[in-house]
Amino acid sequence: MKYILQLFLPFLFISNALFAQENYQIRTVAFYNLENLFDTENDTLKNDEASPIMGMKEGREEVYQQKLENMSKVLAEIGTKEAKKSAAIIGIAEVENRKVIEDLLETDNLKNKQYDIIHYDSPDLRGIDVALLYKPAFFRPTHHEVFELKLWDENGMRIYTRDQLLVSGYLDDELIHIIVNHWPSRRGGEAKSSPKREKAAYLVTQIIEKIKLTDPNPKVIIMGDLNDDPHNASLKKVLKTKSKKADVKEGDIYNPMEDMFRRGQNTLVYRDKINLFDQIMFTSPLLTTKKDYSTYKMYKANVFNPQYLTTQTGKYKGYPHRSFAGSNFINGYSDHYPVYIYLIKETSANQLKN
Repeated sequence: MKYILQLFLPFLFISNALFAQENYQIRTVAFYNLENLFDTENDTLKNDEASPIMGMKEGREEVYQQKLENMSKVLAEIGTKEAKKSAAIIGIAEVENRKVIEDLLETDNLKNKQYDIIHYDSPDLRGIDVALLYKPAFFRPTHHEVFELKLWDENGMRIYTRDQLLVSGYLDDELIHIIVNHWPSRRGGEAKSSPKREKAAYLVTQIIEKIKLTDPNPKVIIMGDLNDDPHNASLKKVLKTKSKKADVKEGDIYNPMEDMFRRGQNTLVYRDKINLFDQIMFTSPLLTTKKDYSTYKMYKANVFNPQYLTTQTGKYKGYPHRSFAGSNFINGYSDHYPVYIYLIKETSANQLKN
């Protein structure tokens, strides 16, 4: 153990020295699947009855309020260790509507964080959507739209699933583009359902091509619950993601989560098998292989998994401490861990005060 610490401490010192010796502006970009954040009212236009909270016979409102508090605690803490402030941009998934997001931002943990919302109702039959939270002090959206993922089953029946949300805007003074995803699940088995996620990945490539019409070498951040691991075909064959910085060419997508998964990190556990479905990746302009931080570059990617987010005892020890077991609220958080990246750039002392 002493030998391991001797090896590790110099790297820790170097990491901290990066910020101690120079002035750097740090912005956290995060993603979190909020595990069935539904309200307590029946929406007759959606199958929201399938949500756990609607399966409860009593105490729905109290559970809803506690669920909001639990989710907001996590959102307020992601990335604060080095950024010293809550995330500038957060993609979220499994929210029922705009109202639940507004309720989330009214909790004690978030009401003073000054987040705004970008949200569209998706055609998903259960009514679950993706959305983006952002701090206008740091990020100024200039355009947003959704792209419908059109799928059909083997009988020619339409499969209604989540849209992909594109938000373009200025992070401080730099144009970036964010695509928020929640790809089709593995229901029916990984192999059988894989073509659906490959089509979702293809839609991402189409969105990027549209971005390039006005921004030829764009800074694109792709985030979401992909229901695939970093090595699956949707990422490696369709998005053609790269796991090594040295292999990234102009226009390529770098996925720092692939190496993290290879080293055993995960964002969920299912039947004792770990997965890293929740990912953040980005195009080459946000990657640097040199110490050039004159514009925003990715400094670090990580899974946010403090001890309280993990089940400590029992059959599911080591699993994410989720909110629901069936229709029973167990006062947890989500069945997924959040993920985040730090974007940094060198800046003046006056800018650093922001």
